[in-house]
Amino acid sequence: MNMANSVRKDVVDSLRTIPLFRRVSEGDLEELASHLIERRFPKNATVVEEGLPGDYMYVIREGRAKVTKASEDGREKIMNFLEAGAFFGDMALLGDETRSASVKTLEESTLLALSRRDFIDLLRQSPDMALAVIEELANRLRETNEQARSLSFQGVEERTRNLFERIAQREEGGTRMLTPTLTHQQIADMVGTSRETVTRSIKQLKASGWLAQEGKRYVIPCDNDAQP
Repeated sequence: MNMANSVRKDVVDSLRTIPLFRRVSEGDLEELASHLIERRFPKNATVVEEGLPGDYMYVIREGRAKVTKASEDGREKIMNFLEAGAFFGDMALLGDETRSASVKTLEESTLLALSRRDFIDLLRQSPDMALAVIEELANRLRETNEQARSLSFQGVEERTRNLFERIAQREEGGTRMLTPTLTHQQIADMVGTSRETVTRSIKQLKASGWLAQEGKRYVIPCDNDAQP
């Protein structure tokens, strides 16, 4: 196997581990891999910027990133965190619109980039690929609806707990889960409340033994997994 084929197989193997592409055929994955451009970004690099035109979508092969929007007073408001296997930038390609948010790396990351032209061509040629994208967009819509529901019906402590459970990563060895570095204001932005209210909720979660803290990272013991 020559070097080009070896690299292509490595990319196909990586794509197969990504939920978006799990049901896509081998042939379609190979076709997709042939159009992907591998790009490496250092920590804190801006991959896409809110308000600018979008010509590429990205899949995170290695690394982590955050989705942010600028608030009215110019602050950076965190909307979400993205792990390896996540993809972003597709909405600007589908709708021919500017980027609705910025995406910045949280650590050194390797991304796979796909151009608008290749993205649209692949969707036209591959029913499996088009269905996978539709299903992922439907999942995002459900998540958005769930977030809206939680803002309407859940208390701040429950919303804060749900946020930590969603963004925390299990440490190697499985003894606990750690969130990214977060300030109380960033948490407040993500759960839709004031910083003071989040501070009280975090104190309550700590007092109950459900949550601990190391610097600006929060710790969830893995034995909390079974708790309601």
